[in-house]
Amino acid sequence: MTEVSSLTGRLLVASPALADPNFDRAVVLLLDHDDEGSLGVVINRPTPVVVGDILESWAALAGEPGVVFHGGPVSLDSALGVAVIPGDEGPLGWRRVYGAIGLVDLETPPELLSAALGSLRIFAGYAGWGPGQLEDELNDGAWYVVESEPGDVSSPRPESLWRAVLRRQRSELAMFATYPDDPSLN
Repeated sequence: MTEVSSLTGRLLVASPALADPNFDRAVVLLLDHDDEGSLGVVINRPTPVVVGDILESWAALAGEPGVVFHGGPVSLDSALGVAVIPGDEGPLGWRRVYGAIGLVDLETPPELLSAALGSLRIFAGYAGWGPGQLEDELNDGAWYVVESEPGDVSSPRPESLWRAVLRRQRSELAMFATYPDDPSLN
């Protein structure tokens, strides 16, 4: 098997050609990517469920809009916490993934992390790919791989993140930000 170059910490931006309705205009933050597979969360799909309805102790720390996000089609009954923590050292209950972005152990008492948290998002479920599966999708043109910014995971306007991430690219990818929802109406 060939060695996989890690895409951990990068964003997968769904191309208009991606036919899977689970990922239509999705922006996925890759939390893990190696030769055993990939795992990420869709960061632009807020749900109407308020964090306090399912994880009351974390509600005060969740960034706006303060709702649970649909992290992906896998394990929708599980919750993942992703937080941005500035600085070199993170607190107990937080594991750095990439840069200032890391995973929160939701079993940890929130007060142990509250002083350090820059922002927190709670995700129901995740997106996962087996060995080589994501690479095949990349080769098929289903995803654009771009650099993430710490503010992406805590964007106050997550619904517009797909266009915003594409728009900031310094390549032909920026043109796709204007791709219509229904190209047949053009």
